[in-house]
This record gives sequence, structure tokens and C-alpha cells, in this order.
Amino acid sequence: MFKPSTQTVTTKAASKGAPAPLRITVALEAFRHNEALLAALDTSVSGLNEEQIAERLDRDGVNEVSHEKPPHWALQLLHAFKNPFIVVLLVLAGVQLATDRTNLTGPTIISVMVGISVFLSFTQEYRSSKAAEKLKAMVRNTATVTRRASDGHSERIEVPVAELVAGDIVHLAAGDMVPADLRLLSAKDLFISQAILTGESLPVEKSAPPHGAVSDEAEQGAADNPLDLATVCYMGTNVVSGTAAAVVVATGSRSYLGSLARTVVGQRVQTSFDRGVKSVSWLLIRFMAVMVPIVFVINGLDKHDWLQAFLFALSVAVGLTPEMLPLIVTANLAKGAIAMSRRKVVVKRLNAIQNFGAMDVLCTDKTGTLTLDKIVLERHLDLYGEESEEALEYGYLNSRFQTGLKNLMDKAVLEHRDLEPTAAHYTIVDEIPFDFQRRRMSVVVSNGDGHELLVCKGAVEEMLSICGYAKAGDEILPMTDEMRAEIKAMTRHLNEDGLRVLVVAIKQQPPAHRAYSVADESDLIAVGCLAFLDPPKDTAGTAIAALHHHGVEVKVITGDNEAVTRKICREVGLNVEHSAQGKHIEPLDDAELDELVKRTTVFAKMSPLQKARVVKSLQRQGHTVGFLGDGINDAPALREADVGISVDTATDIAKESADIILLEKNLMVLEEGVIEGRITFGNIIKYIKMTASSNFGNMFSVLVASAFLPFLPMLPLQLLVLDLLYHTSQLSIPFDRMDEEYLRKPRKWDASDIGRFMVWIGPVSSIFDITTFWLLWHVFGANSPEHQSFFQTGWFVESLLTQTLIVHMIRTRKIPFVQSIAAAPVLALTVAAILVGMVLPFTGLGAKFGMVPLPAVYFAWVGITVLTYCVLTQLVKLIYIRRYGRWL
Repeated sequence: MFKPSTQTVTTKAASKGAPAPLRITVALEAFRHNEALLAALDTSVSGLNEEQIAERLDRDGVNEVSHEKPPHWALQLLHAFKNPFIVVLLVLAGVQLATDRTNLTGPTIISVMVGISVFLSFTQEYRSSKAAEKLKAMVRNTATVTRRASDGHSERIEVPVAELVAGDIVHLAAGDMVPADLRLLSAKDLFISQAILTGESLPVEKSAPPHGAVSDEAEQGAADNPLDLATVCYMGTNVVSGTAAAVVVATGSRSYLGSLARTVVGQRVQTSFDRGVKSVSWLLIRFMAVMVPIVFVINGLDKHDWLQAFLFALSVAVGLTPEMLPLIVTANLAKGAIAMSRRKVVVKRLNAIQNFGAMDVLCTDKTGTLTLDKIVLERHLDLYGEESEEALEYGYLNSRFQTGLKNLMDKAVLEHRDLEPTAAHYTIVDEIPFDFQRRRMSVVVSNGDGHELLVCKGAVEEMLSICGYAKAGDEILPMTDEMRAEIKAMTRHLNEDGLRVLVVAIKQQPPAHRAYSVADESDLIAVGCLAFLDPPKDTAGTAIAALHHHGVEVKVITGDNEAVTRKICREVGLNVEHSAQGKHIEPLDDAELDELVKRTTVFAKMSPLQKARVVKSLQRQGHTVGFLGDGINDAPALREADVGISVDTATDIAKESADIILLEKNLMVLEEGVIEGRITFGNIIKYIKMTASSNFGNMFSVLVASAFLPFLPMLPLQLLVLDLLYHTSQLSIPFDRMDEEYLRKPRKWDASDIGRFMVWIGPVSSIFDITTFWLLWHVFGANSPEHQSFFQTGWFVESLLTQTLIVHMIRTRKIPFVQSIAAAPVLALTVAAILVGMVLPFTGLGAKFGMVPLPAVYFAWVGITVLTYCVLTQLVKLIYIRRYGRWL
């Protein structure tokens, strides 16, 4: 069995002051001979058997690096206490208990409030984390390996990456993520992107070690710069082009990425949404820290009962604490994720839901999104546009013998199984894999006649640039500029008919007795063209119209031909007046690119980095950008986008780069996701605005009452009960609906709007609190300390009604109950809170809280007050909307 060396290899950390050297086991094996390495790992090129695999999985564990797995339930429960509002409440309960040990009612009510918040937060987070793990399990990355079956024969199979073990023989091709730390056994034109580890955007070439002896300098290089080693591939990097066979040396936490992951797990960049919620939280805490001492001093000086004033100030602090905020935010996001999962959308990162709702530009590839993703080989032509079986035969050989990632066009060619007997006469000699710079790929085959045949297939312009000859019937003619122009004109007509065109070319030569390279793709003989049809989806036009209706602009960014892309886009209802190609974008600086991107809908023949540049340009212009892609060439743009969206059938690197995974590649699903994101964001904003404005209004009322009344306007205990009932009524907000008008526009976080809203709406409730004070003082005679219980009970009922009704006033810009009705759970909880508050003064429990029964006529006055309050709030709402153009 393989025993890792005790030697430690260090790497220069990307950031200064790295805490400790990182162990890179695979670097130690960089130059060991293949036979010796396989022997040390107790494996062979035939692969491992089931018994060896089970033993190594038991020894090393599954092939997973440290990531943010849900913590143990006990830790999640403790984490539920870790928010500033809960801490404030616990401190207040402790102070109240220390001040008056005989009265446990206040601390008990605070404890109940904390208990409700913590319990609901814990259960919500626990359920949502479990649901998220189940959703993530639906998206599995696999690796191609050679393993020995139970009968001893070797077979190449796909296995989950998590089940890889040291000694597995892995096969890599373009689009694959490297599934573990590997030492190459053989490689062909292999280029790896190591940006995840080094930050270097350009791919690096990798190759198997030479058969001869290795110099001391090379060995020293392995120790000094292990990431520069050409013979090893590191977990988490991805294959840009080429193919390779390699052996797994280290998995999971023993890999280089695993060593890094242990030091960075849990460190996540805060989004604007996170920062917004945090800023509002601390704004309310600072507001409370300033106002509560003022209330304490005013009551102490006025009533000369400093203990009672202190307890009242503490109760006011409790009332100003929006302890349900973390719960409401988590519940909204989790509910959104679960709702989206029913639509076959997997949310990998909860906060991506809010960004989904804020998205106002969607950049998408064409293939499979606007089109059926079912490509058919429509025509096979010679260079003059006539049907040609020869072009099809050579095209079939190219698709049949390539070992890399077969695209949809290759699969369409291989549907012509009648050509398999012809292909059976050939054997593969070598191949030159596809890459996105050359936009072509070649295979070298032999049929035993003493010659080798190079068959190349690729994009029109790129192919014509390497063809020195053209086949015309049985003749081979020199390729002239005029002939190139004629071929381009013929293919352009095909493109305008919606057909994608590839040129097929060949070169026959004596055996080279060496590895073929890109340099061999020269002086080829152009044979003909293959024309493919990928028709638009019936639902694409409807989906794009729906996205436009909801304020999302759609831009198409593809590596495909411009004429084909424009035709498809025109058919699905996109404006194709302005289009651009990658070659137009390349020379532009950022300012020029911004101008181009602003007016352009279709971007064709785009490289991976050019796609990412367009995304960054849109972000510079203030847009929230979503990017939908499924190929390796989409990975840079997926990482740059505010919302990276991929599909379950995407390449590994695309799925890893995405925030959201679609189990069906369907734009209609995206539109539903946008709506769900806006509902989630809207319900969170509802709670924040309700809480901020209500707290601001209550503070005004308390200050006025404290300054002019000879007694406390409400007992500390009554304030706590009021706060408990009010916050309980808001627990149903995540289940509320949003008005259709709100869902039509993208929604972004605006911290300035929160403060403005608080100042406008908060004082409205204070006006009616003050009229209630006047009513209780002058009409009902509660104007002395002997009648303070009546006054306090009266304000308790009025305050609860107005605070609870504000939920319905703020939740919509329309007239509540008339033009917009809340969801059933919101109605049920608010009505329940109001009924409890109105009945409480007539119960024994109410008497314990210092309340007294109220006459029926008082409820009539309260009814008039509440009705007038709703009318004034609606008027202020209309003025606010007219002035600022928004409500929520």
C-alpha cells in the first residue's frame, strides 16, 4: 500500500503571512517513473477492484474538501442566540432580574420572546439547511475512471467524485474539473486552468514526466514551486483543452485544495443584501441606545421613582428591539429556496435568491436555451453547395475517433450509424483536441495502407485559414482568396437560413512516428461542409416576453456564428438591430466597451474572457447581471455574474461556478425564479419598514407621554406583552403575497429609503397615540395616578390595534382590504393578536398585568381612531409614492 512520505513540501502562499506550510503529497511524486508510482500506490493501469476501493474509502474517507456543511444541531441552536437583538433582550432580562428579584413576570415575558425567536430561528435554519443539503445532493459531479469489475476485466465508467480513492486511474477531457490531486501518466495537448489556486487566468500546459532521469534542479523546483509542476494536476482546477490519463495520489483533505479549504472554510464575502440587513440592525440598536436613556431620565426627573423609570426604560428598549429580524430574513430565503426547488431549481447559496429578484439583465447562451438543444445534421455539402457523401464520411471519422468532450454536433454526425462499417477499417493514431482559440479539432487515423490521414473539423473562418487546397470533384486545386470568398458566401447563406456550418478538411501523409501537434494543421485540403439545424424552442419567445414584462433585459452571448444567432434571436422576439463579435470587442477599452454593450443585444463568436468582460461592463453600468451557461467557456462569466445560473447537464466547472442550478434548461423557470426572488425580497423589506417606522413612532409617543403625564403611560410589563403580541403577528410575513405591480420591476437594496420611510410613516402613529392620550385624559377622566390603570389599559389596546394594522397598511401600496388583501396566514395572525389584546383586560391574567376592563364606548372611540389612522396613513402613502416613486 502507498504510504505518504514524511517530507513536507511547502508552497509560497498567495497571501502574505500564511499561517503554516501546506502539505502537497502529489508534488513528491511529480517525477517518479510510472511503474514505480503505480507500485507504490498498489494499483495498475487496469484500475482498482471493489475490495481495494472499499478499503481505501474506509481508510481515507470520501473525496470531499472542507466546506460549509450544516453544523451539529446543538451548534445551530447556540448560533440562534448569536444576534444583537437576542443579546440585548437577555441583558435587559438580567438587569431587570437583578433590579427587582421579587417580580419575575417581566424577565419571564422577555424569556418567552427570546424563546419564541430562538426556537423558530433554530427550527427554520435547521430545516432549511437540511433541505439545502438535499437539493445540493441532486447535483452530482462525476469523474471518468478505469476500474476492475468483479470478473476481473477493466472498464471505463463514471463514478461520483466523492467516491474516488488514491490509486484510481482517472481520464480527463476538456470541460472536466480535476477531481483529486493527480499525477499524469499520459497527456495530449493538455491545458489546465489553475486560476482557482493561483489567480492566473491563462491556462498552463501539463504533460506526463519524461522517461529518463530527472535533474536535481527539477526535484528542487518541485519543493519550491509545486504549483508550477507540469506533471501534476490539482483538485479543483479544470481542463481547458486536451486529454490525459492520471493516477489519484491524494483525495479530500489530503489534497492541496483540501489543505487550503481548512483554512478558509466559512469565510464568505458579504453581499449588498447582507450589508443592508446588518446596517438596518445596527441603526435600530443605535437609535435604541440614544432614546432609551432619554426616556429614563425624563421619567426619573418627572415621577421621582427612579426604579420604576428604569424598568420602564428597559421595557421601551425591549419594544424597540426587532428580535424577529434574523428569523424573518432566514424564513423568507428558505421559503424561497424550497418554492424554487418545486420548480426544479436548486439554490446552492440562499442569498442568491435576493440577487435573482434584483436581476435586470440576463445574459444567456443560445444553444439549448433559446433552441431545442437537439441538433440535427441537415445537409452535407461540397465546397460548391452540392450534396457530398465524402464530406459526411470524413466528418464521421472525426467525430467517431475523438476522445474529448463530444458536443451536440458530434452526436448529430454520429447518428449516421450506416457509416460505422467504413469507420471500422480505421484505427486512431493521434488527435489534436479542440480548444476555444483554434475552434477546431483533428484526429489522425490509419487504415493500414501505409499512410496516416489527418481529419480536421471546425469553424469556417478558422478552417479556411489553414487550408492550402480545395477538393473539386476528383481534382485538388490550390486554395485562392477568391475561392475562400466564395465558400464564405455559400456558408453565410446557410447561416442566414439558421444553419450552423462546420468545414471538413484532410491531409494524407506518411507515418510521422511522433506526436501530432497544432503545427500539423496546415496546408489542409478542404473537402466540404456540414450544416446543422438547432431550431428555436416554442416556449423561448413566451419566456423572453415574460422576462421583459418583469423588467429583465435579455442579451445573448455565444461562441456561435453571428448570422445563425441573429436569425434565432429574431425568431424568438429579440431585437437584433445591434450585434457584435468577439473580434469587435477585443480592441476596445472599458469606456468604449460600455457604450457598445449598452446598445447591443447579440454577441457572437465570443471567447470565455470576452463573455466575462461583457458581464463586468454591465455591472459597471449599475446592472444586476445573471448569466446562464453550461460550458467550460462560460465559467469565467458565471463567476463574474451577480447570479451564476447553470444546468444539471453542464460541465463540472460550470456547475461549480454557479449559484443556482436548473434541473431543466428552460427560460420559463428563470422567470418564475425572478418572481420568487422579488417576493422574498419584498417580504423582508415589509418587515424591516414595519419595524423601523413602528419603533420610530412609538418612541415619539413615549417621549411625549413621559414629559407630560404624572404617571407612566404603560407599565413595563404591559409594554412587554404588547411587544410579544405585535411580533407574534408578524411571524406570518414570509407567507404573504406581493402585488403584481411590485413584481414587474427588479428590486435592489436601498438603505437610504429605509431611513426616509421611517421618518415619514413613524410619526403618523404618534399623532393618534397623542389623540388617544387626550381622549383618555379629558373624556374618560384618567388624569390622575389613581386612574392610571385605565389610561395604561386604554393605550395598550389602541397601540396594539394601530401597530397590528400597520402590517396591512405597509404591505401594499394599494388600499388594504379593498384593492389588496393579505395572505390567509397574515390575516389569521393579525386578527388573533387583536382579539387577544382586546379580551386580555377582561381576564384574570390581564389583572395580573395591571389592566382593568374597558367600557364598550371606549372601543367605539378606538374604532374611530383606528379608521382615521388608516385613512391618514393611506394619504401619507400616496404623497410618499408621488414624491419618491416607490413604496416598498
